[in-house]
Amino acid sequence: MTSTHKSTIDPGLADLIAAETVLSHSDGAQGQIWVRGRRLEDLAGDGYEAAIATLWEGFVGEELTSAGINADLAAGRQRAFERLDAWSEAADNRPLGEGLRIALAVLPDDSPPAAIAAAFPVAIAALLRRARGQTPLAPDPTLGTAADLMRMIAGKPAAPEAVAALDTYFITVIDNGLSASSFTARVIASTRASLASAVVGAYGAFTGSLHGGAPGLVLDMLDEIAASRDIDGWIARKLDAGERLMGFGHRVFRVRDPRADILRGALAKLGPDAGRLAFAAEVERRVLAALAARKPGRTLQTNVELNAAMLLEAVGLPREAFTPVFALARSPGWLAHALEQRKTGRMIRPQSRYVGPAP
Repeated sequence: MTSTHKSTIDPGLADLIAAETVLSHSDGAQGQIWVRGRRLEDLAGDGYEAAIATLWEGFVGEELTSAGINADLAAGRQRAFERLDAWSEAADNRPLGEGLRIALAVLPDDSPPAAIAAAFPVAIAALLRRARGQTPLAPDPTLGTAADLMRMIAGKPAAPEAVAALDTYFITVIDNGLSASSFTARVIASTRASLASAVVGAYGAFTGSLHGGAPGLVLDMLDEIAASRDIDGWIARKLDAGERLMGFGHRVFRVRDPRADILRGALAKLGPDAGRLAFAAEVERRVLAALAARKPGRTLQTNVELNAAMLLEAVGLPREAFTPVFALARSPGWLAHALEQRKTGRMIRPQSRYVGPAP
């Protein structure tokens, strides 16, 4: 026996409005993202800490500034560094993504937003260094998030152009409507659980290959194409088999992914010799040509994944750090969604339709 309820079900909840938000808006038809009333392209020129101030305005304080957020995050990184002993041994010999999950799990329930966001760069850098047999480096309170992350990983200051590129990446992916991870954060926050719990849950949702795990898969694809020594033949075989090409097409952005355009500009400033940008550009050109030939009239463009993977590789981050660093960038967005959800005072509790056997 099944329920007689006849409402339409979409397992992916496509087009279902589950929240009202002032945080961000993704317009797939127009290829635009707004953050608190500003186009993402305009926000990208202000710096990551300024973007966080924009996103958190009214939720963690009034008249927030880039300098104030930078100071709060610097203090949070110091507190996170002082707590390394609470979790680092448990994370040893684990993959980086698992280690970060362990680090987030020890955050106190009363942690303020800046302390939660600041735990990400400290944990990522410490995990990478411990895996190489190196001692974790203390944070530098005079630096911004991107610069301090790169310094704590490499043990020396990063080139300014690399810091600028990573900072742009952080802004570009800070929030994107009601993604799976942001919705998870809202569900958890709606139960009046702590912000720390909401972020741990959001990170768990984020680690899947269909969400935050995608940028690393782009490099796997490029490795496979390079090994084949036949770009067009490789593309044809994948398309004939009906397989997805990582970095192309998007569930929301059918015409243009604005994040891809912003990251393409950041990559251009690194120069054509950074990483394997020239090879990736050639793959992109041939994939788009093949898609256009096979699906005339349908627009399929490069999404954020391809350019994100190229940028993260070009600035020197190891592939295993891609998803954790993506999560670092997105964490202020998760916190903003959790804080906004708290204001509604209502627990999220959808219904299901029973389709199993009767007793």
